[in-house]
Amino acid sequence: MTTTAPDATAAAGILRLGNLFCQSKALLTAVRLDLFAMLHTGPATEEEIRVRLGLHGRGLAHFLRLLIAMGLLREEAGRFRNAEGADRFLVPGRPGCVAGFLHGADLNLYPVYGRLTEALRTGKPQADGDYTAMLDDSAALGHFVRMMDGVTQGLGPQLLAALDGTDFRSVLDLGGCRGHLAAQLASARPELEGHVLDLPQMEPFFDEYMTEQGLAERITFHPGDFFRTPALPSADVLIFGHILHDWDPQQRQELLAKAYRAVNPGGALLVYDRMLGQAEDDTENLVASLNMLLVTEGGAEYTVAELSAEAHAAGFGGITHRPLGDYDTLVLCRKS
Repeated sequence: MTTTAPDATAAAGILRLGNLFCQSKALLTAVRLDLFAMLHTGPATEEEIRVRLGLHGRGLAHFLRLLIAMGLLREEAGRFRNAEGADRFLVPGRPGCVAGFLHGADLNLYPVYGRLTEALRTGKPQADGDYTAMLDDSAALGHFVRMMDGVTQGLGPQLLAALDGTDFRSVLDLGGCRGHLAAQLASARPELEGHVLDLPQMEPFFDEYMTEQGLAERITFHPGDFFRTPALPSADVLIFGHILHDWDPQQRQELLAKAYRAVNPGGALLVYDRMLGQAEDDTENLVASLNMLLVTEGGAEYTVAELSAEAHAAGFGGITHRPLGDYDTLVLCRKS
């Protein structure tokens, strides 16, 4: 499998660049079909895959070989198995799995990219319906919840490392969905009191997950809306993870001001997003910003400098930042 980017100085490279969406859709389709989960149980022939996944058969051989060319599958003696990376990161339930995020991207992002031209012409989001419509669809909301779990997978230890030297006993994850990140933090710090604030429709997912994790007595769900809730619950540490990029600068400023009032003295606010200008290659984060164009009214990725100025205006000081994962930047803002 080649890992070099298409050569944009050659016609063939430009054509390949224009067709990369075909490979993306092949991966997303394999995730939706649960192919990687099936092959995690053991290698299978093409016919066994066809029967177990309920497929017609036409095109399957080439589909499987495309996944081999992409480095996702291997073939030995006529039997297909997951490649190492696919088996590690694309099998639901395994640590570090990103299949939930990809499944959500297939359902929510892939369709709207066909309307990018219209979004650039009008500045308007292109998703069918809005976020509130999804809240009334339990199946769609379940996909979204798993997508968010994929985004926060493995972040707990990194956030705790960033807080080294900070004395805190309570943490509030704002927009924390079903509490996947809060659970990581509470599991690592037995003395920690956890809180999650999100819309009321998330509470059943939260209750189910906390019961599964054995954390129902240690993490509390607060139903509410960022903008309609007069005051956020207080905690030593507040977290905005992949939240502020949903809103325009004026709304970000409003949320940061609310966060400042909610952070206990001596505490901190953690913000992480795919901030621009921090990496040598901003391709992934620029794509993420276009995602916001397509699915929000005013959201976009932003720079560390922009966030720092807004946090200072809200009252925070001692602002520092560091890389988080492959593409995110984590900004720590202190309250004296």
